[in-house]
Amino acid sequence: MTTDTPAGHARSPASAVTVVVCHSCRGPEGSDDYPRPGSRLADDTRRAAQGSQIHVRSVGCLGNCKRGMSAAMLRDGTWSYVFGWLTEESGDDLIAGAELLASSEDGFMPFRARPESLKRGLIARIPTLDHLGETE
Repeated sequence: MTTDTPAGHARSPASAVTVVVCHSCRGPEGSDDYPRPGSRLADDTRRAAQGSQIHVRSVGCLGNCKRGMSAAMLRDGTWSYVFGWLTEESGDDLIAGAELLASSEDGFMPFRARPESLKRGLIARIPTLDHLGETE
């Protein structure tokens, strides 16, 4: 099953949300211990995603170092989100937010329904190229 984006392109089903966790994040103390706090956040997020249709991936660096541990949420055909100031135990919040994005009809994560850490930790909301349209 596919749905149409605003520009009329087909996209994946709503459940195709991926949470990308920065596994190299050092945490608030700038710790060099291994596994790094970001890796522990990635593990906690994978734990929280068990039994859901949310995909969890990790990446070496999201370039958001001054804003603490970070993660992004991606869904084809919708806006993407970047969050910071997360903790090693933020996996449940990330998956709750991903499920909100997965069930969203308009491709936006509703602000009021987000866990508190995703309200105050929003770094950026990034549009798709299709959402930009022909304007400059």
